[in-house]
Amino acid sequence: MRALAILLAVLAVAAAPGGQKGADAMSLQISSPSFSNQGAMPSQFTCEGPDRSPPLQFSGAPQGTKSLALIVDDPDAPDPAAPKMTWVHWLVYDLPPNTAGLAEGVAEKDLPKGTREGTSNYGKTSWGGPCPPTGRHRYFFKLYALDTELPDLGKPDKAKLEKAMQGHILAKAEMVGTYEKTRH
Repeated sequence: MRALAILLAVLAVAAAPGGQKGADAMSLQISSPSFSNQGAMPSQFTCEGPDRSPPLQFSGAPQGTKSLALIVDDPDAPDPAAPKMTWVHWLVYDLPPNTAGLAEGVAEKDLPKGTREGTSNYGKTSWGGPCPPTGRHRYFFKLYALDTELPDLGKPDKAKLEKAMQGHILAKAEMVGTYEKTRH
């Protein structure tokens, strides 16, 4: 009975206006209509196809969100059996908080007003699709709700973007796509 009372007390705090942040933080979501979480990514989003960015859908940004950031990376580089680094495929920040997603093959000029991109490990500021040298790799699409708009960081790398986001993350959502090249 005491355990039930404690549980009810915790739930009451989470439901109170001051505890809203935790409840909202759990509602941020990222998905793609082109592949499921943990599913294989179609080749059109890779070096074996036209290498277009996949369509993404966002929802559930918590109250107080001032901007969104997206980091897409591969922790399995170069070989999933012996990973040595995390390869960054795309960095997008200062997305407006009401952004519902990004269209397939979105060009920089078509990003929402005020959105900025960082520099990937390909050395460019746009989508760089999967092109794993060996094995099936995982591609993490990480969406962050931030309590601020970040300043213009130039064309930051992942470390600089993550440092700027420190202390400002209200919520994080993640999905994973996988890919293995069919020809080598």
